[in-house]
Amino acid sequence: MGLTDKLDILMKERNINKAELARESGVPYTTIDGFYKKGSENAKLSTLKKLCSYFDCSLDYLADDNVNEPRTMAAHFDGDEYTEEEITKIKEYAAFVKASRK
Repeated sequence: MGLTDKLDILMKERNINKAELARESGVPYTTIDGFYKKGSENAKLSTLKKLCSYFDCSLDYLADDNVNEPRTMAAHFDGDEYTEEEITKIKEYAAFVKASRK
């Protein structure tokens, strides 16, 4: 799966179009549109990093056509850093955030 396929998926998840992606990510619209018209073989690392930062995904996921696994965000909680009750609240909040996407 190529960069533009992944961008389509990520934009659909956020319910945005290319113009909104450009405005919110700081990547010029002409650059994003150029990926669709001319290909992304010569994409700048700085551009990919901006997109990764915006979408909260890894550079590997976005840039490597062979990486098609869904993005995951790992949260690590060390031993006594949080109580069980606090961890439960964190998980509940994460579920709330996911539910608000739709």
